[in-house]
Amino acid sequence: PCLDNQVSVTILQHSLERKHALNSTRIARLGLKNVSVVTVFDVHDEAEFVIRVIGSDSDDRLEDGGASLELDDSSKLGSANVNNLESEKNVVLVDHGSLKVAESLKLSHHLGENLWVRDKIGSCEEHRSEDLVRISMSQKGVIRSVSHSLLQARVEDHSFDQILASPTAMDVLAKGFVVTKFSEGKREFELKVPPGSALLFPSEESARINDVKERELKLKNLIVLDGTWSKARRMYLENPWLRLLCSHVKLEIEGTSLYREVRRQPREGCLSTIESIVYAMKEIGEDDPEGLDNMLDVFESMVEDQRRCKDENFGKIL
Repeated sequence: PCLDNQVSVTILQHSLERKHALNSTRIARLGLKNVSVVTVFDVHDEAEFVIRVIGSDSDDRLEDGGASLELDDSSKLGSANVNNLESEKNVVLVDHGSLKVAESLKLSHHLGENLWVRDKIGSCEEHRSEDLVRISMSQKGVIRSVSHSLLQARVEDHSFDQILASPTAMDVLAKGFVVTKFSEGKREFELKVPPGSALLFPSEESARINDVKERELKLKNLIVLDGTWSKARRMYLENPWLRLLCSHVKLEIEGTSLYREVRRQPREGCLSTIESIVYAMKEIGEDDPEGLDNMLDVFESMVEDQRRCKDENFGKIL
């Protein structure tokens, strides 16, 4: 039976991970009741992210807990290498922390005139009053322009850093939002990010996940990045909305992943997606530790099967 996890899990899965023989997200799909998986493609030219209030028209297309609209593989190119990123590493985690809830949500309808949408990017929708943020970006995380209606006073500096530096803006986003990504003329995904969401990822802003429990923060949704280290890092850079989450957390685990030599790790403490989820949920006090351990047992069995096949194939060559 599925584990009825109190903290839901949202997995952002790199497009090249979906059919990998050792991808562990399938175990999370089978073992967790409250889990959603969104396929994420690299940005090869330009992309636009539209962030809206939960309860807007776009929200009507989503089910509770988040859902996604995904493109077929045929409409996308393969993953490109990213300069200055480590290559072929293991899956890294995603964190969640608690978000403050603002008492009121007052939006200014003043949008920057410089925020027009190019057909090439693919957002065919007009600016609407429920739009909180629009971000236009190119590959490798380069933000080209930002428009937002998070502050009541009209400001000249429509920058991403301005949003991050504003407690008022972050309080509005803490109430939750719907994020839609447009790329190459199509909607790639649409995801509801509920209040209490946080990212499990070792960014500079990340706190230890056990600190979350000590501070008695109410976590409701854990966002995890599924990919090799280089792929996870690129997803983080090319999805700037992740930085708008009020809490990033990280695991501090000594030792090696159950992947061992079957799938390479860059260093100790880098774990598979399912290991990251299990250890994070244990840290925040999920009620069924036995059920979590069962998922690790399944993962270990999957790795052993792959190792055995690898050894058998190597023996045939000799």
